[in-house]
Amino acid sequence: METINIIKIILEEGAKYAILAMGVYLTYSILDFPDLSVDGTMPLGAIVSAVLIANGFHPIISILAAIAAGGLAGCITGLLHVKLKIRPLLCGILVFTALLSINLIIAKAGTGGQSIVSIFGEDTIFTGRAASIIPEAVGGVTIRKLIVLFIIMIVVKIMIDLYLKTKNGMLLQATGANEQFVVMLAKDPGKMKILGLSIGNALAALSGAIVAQANETANTTMGTGMVVFGLSSVIIGLTLFRKVKFMKATTMVILGTMIYKACLQIAVSLGLASDYNKLLMVILFIIALVLSGKLNRKGGNSNAQA
Repeated sequence: METINIIKIILEEGAKYAILAMGVYLTYSILDFPDLSVDGTMPLGAIVSAVLIANGFHPIISILAAIAAGGLAGCITGLLHVKLKIRPLLCGILVFTALLSINLIIAKAGTGGQSIVSIFGEDTIFTGRAASIIPEAVGGVTIRKLIVLFIIMIVVKIMIDLYLKTKNGMLLQATGANEQFVVMLAKDPGKMKILGLSIGNALAALSGAIVAQANETANTTMGTGMVVFGLSSVIIGLTLFRKVKFMKATTMVILGTMIYKACLQIAVSLGLASDYNKLLMVILFIIALVLSGKLNRKGGNSNAQA
């Protein structure tokens, strides 16, 4: 039973953060834009959603508001880069720094001065009328939250896959691969960057909203290390499954997130104190980077020999 519970935790945590990782995939892998504002937009989505629920709004409405807030933050990141010609890393740092204050202001305004927003006992997407259709537990194992999380994750994955097949989605991919080609098509690559960053940060905020409703709490520090987490998930997924030709990149990212979460959970199960979580995240990120670099070099050598 303990093994089953560990697997359930890994799948639940993986599903929560896979949405954020798919957003990072859009900005990092497709747009080639190292967006550090994710550390701010993830808790932004969580706080907006939790504050609205605490004040009587429907959980779905709170999620839509979180998505809009994250998209707006991503749009600002894009405008700083495209219109003011600020470097990508600095754009992300500036927006993240601003969100440190904005998130705190929203939290205090919605709770009467508290920096932590608690929604214990309130209706969420996991306890509402729609979720009640799903059985709470099977064989003594609670499964409702896991099923809801997987439904949301799969819907987001399918929507991203469908979008990337559209003319606009292909243009977004072309912008990251070759800006001059996009200009030759008489299209504005700047607008595509702004759009891509808006979508990526909207997904980060969506992930934050889901985490807040799952945990029934939100705070301003919950986004710390999310850039590292997202990049690690993307790199692990794309590196380990790169040769599986039938697998879509979004599926690789989801599996990368699950593997990353499994490593963290196994470490906790073996007795690693939670104080070391962020250090372990960095170590796993470094391992993922080294592994990715080695496989890329091997692939390059193989191509050269061929």
